Amino acid sequence: MKNGIVLEGGAMRGLFTAGVIDVLMENGIDFDGAVGVSAGAAFGCNYKSGQPGRAVRYNTRFAQDKRYCSKRSLIRTGDLYNADFCYHEVPKKLDIFDFDAYEKSPMEFYMVCTDVETGKPVYHKCTKMDDNGLEWLRASASLPLVSRIVEIDGRKLLDGGITDSIPLRFMEKIGYERNLVVLTQPRDYRKEKTGAMPMIKLTMRKYPHLIKAVAHRHEMYNSELEYIRKAESEGRAFVIAPDGPLPVKRVEHDPDKLREAYRIGRMAAKKALPELRAFFGTEKA
Repeated sequence: MKNGIVLEGGAMRGLFTAGVIDVLMENGIDFDGAVGVSAGAAFGCNYKSGQPGRAVRYNTRFAQDKRYCSKRSLIRTGDLYNADFCYHEVPKKLDIFDFDAYEKSPMEFYMVCTDVETGKPVYHKCTKMDDNGLEWLRASASLPLVSRIVEIDGRKLLDGGITDSIPLRFMEKIGYERNLVVLTQPRDYRKEKTGAMPMIKLTMRKYPHLIKAVAHRHEMYNSELEYIRKAESEGRAFVIAPDGPLPVKRVEHDPDKLREAYRIGRMAAKKALPELRAFFGTEKA
């Protein structure tokens, strides 16, 4: 039986997820595979590389650095989160990602993107975090309006959360029978239709299938929450979620608020550990 972990996105709410997975790593809990969406992929890849503490470290270090995330970057490059700085300079020079450990780890790691031409999710198995893998990470976390479309491997891609925000069904479909699902919103949260549709229709007018996907994203998301609830009740999924709204905005420049979201994630994971171990039945989750 293969066991997996599903990591929702949510931009800087992903520091909650970073806190959860750091506690799991520190307690020797491993998974056969993982799937991450947006920030869930960008921060979750540190699970496969075995680097607890890295996500909170570099995010708090560069939270107020205009090279990392700023309106200036958006104006100059078309990306709110500077592509070269965030996805190349940081992991290669400033807070080194363990590329070798990632490649040697037996954990399968998938990331979700959205194909803007089809309006469908794309599930990419990333076996090697080279330049190509880093660009897939960027694509998974590239939101419309504040990011350029990422062209890679013959596809035009944006944020995976548009079309599959919490891909539990995907993990089950590829053979993961028991899964931990880490949410970045409280259990009772329900998504509403975005108010950005007029701007989406204007800027993405070449991609009608993407526009349709964005328009129906709230329906997809809420349907996935119901599926997760059912899977949990049937004993196929274990869920960790914050008890209330996290004290961070999607774009957050206050390092203390980022640390608090991370702390809340750590506390949630520590509280869940006994039940989590019982759910998976062995030290290897």
